[in-house]
Amino acid sequence: MSVSHASVHPVEDPPTTDGGNNNNNNNAPARVRMKDVQGMPGTKGGLALRAAQFFFATAALLVMATTSDFPSVTAFCYLVAAAGLQCLWSLSLAIVDIYAILVMRSLQNHRVVCLFTIGDGVTSTLTFAAACASAGITVLIDNDLGSCRQNHCVQFETATAMAFISWFTALPSFLLNFWSLASR
Repeated sequence: MSVSHASVHPVEDPPTTDGGNNNNNNNAPARVRMKDVQGMPGTKGGLALRAAQFFFATAALLVMATTSDFPSVTAFCYLVAAAGLQCLWSLSLAIVDIYAILVMRSLQNHRVVCLFTIGDGVTSTLTFAAACASAGITVLIDNDLGSCRQNHCVQFETATAMAFISWFTALPSFLLNFWSLASR
């Protein structure tokens, strides 16, 4: 017997109404199920955010890794590690988003949203901390020591800027997932 289940074939949930028979007399509208907000997992906006996160984290990683003297500074090594983790996380969730879009599947399961929220929170915090640490070292090298000619300041500044932009695109993903988790 071939039976279709909602978990296999998603169906649209019609808005629920009580036919105008409200128990309270304030005529409040009936609650309806909220649609997926663009930027949440499984939406085209979410895929765009993941692609931007991946692109800018990859740019930060590649620019920093192409300098010959980044391993001599711990903050720059931290930036490479955080950008690498952000690349892996964003790429894996972009693949999940592509799958969800292709099969028209909602990713608003409580456990999935909890996993995405924790992962986005951790990766965005690490990326932000690494970008701040790298920015501090870059300012030290450029302004305080005045030895930018001997170092790769332009590459350090570019990688730091790309890490900040990656964080700016990761933050909305975290906030939307956290909001979705908190509004349950």
